[in-house]
Amino acid sequence: MESEVGEAVVRGLHRYVKLVIEELRLSGNAYYVQLDPTGGAYIALDRRLPGHPGCDVALVWSERTGWALALETDSREDLVVVDRLGAEILPSPRVVATFTRDAYAGESMGDDSPLPACEDLAERLAMYATAALPA
Repeated sequence: MESEVGEAVVRGLHRYVKLVIEELRLSGNAYYVQLDPTGGAYIALDRRLPGHPGCDVALVWSERTGWALALETDSREDLVVVDRLGAEILPSPRVVATFTRDAYAGESMGDDSPLPACEDLAERLAMYATAALPA
């Protein structure tokens, strides 16, 4: 059984991803989150990126590399990252939504610079589990 802190991290990651989805004004539940072996999230986007008309697009998050836009080229292939948000590992949902909208507008604000490790990631995610936290 997970500890109370572990459960708060799981709830926090789910809420954080749902807040990103709300900021993007997406409908449906085309997303998933995971914490094992490492934290990650996947949000299916409902539009194609300019210049990539034949590929579905996903917004993906990793506790190691942060947020990125990726193309789904074939179900047998790995996702192909086309833009990465270099702000930080856990930027606000509004920053993630702005990054995504800018990519669709052809205005990349991405950054491929390595992000520093986020030593307090579990605590920050757990904070998203509390109802009082503003979006």
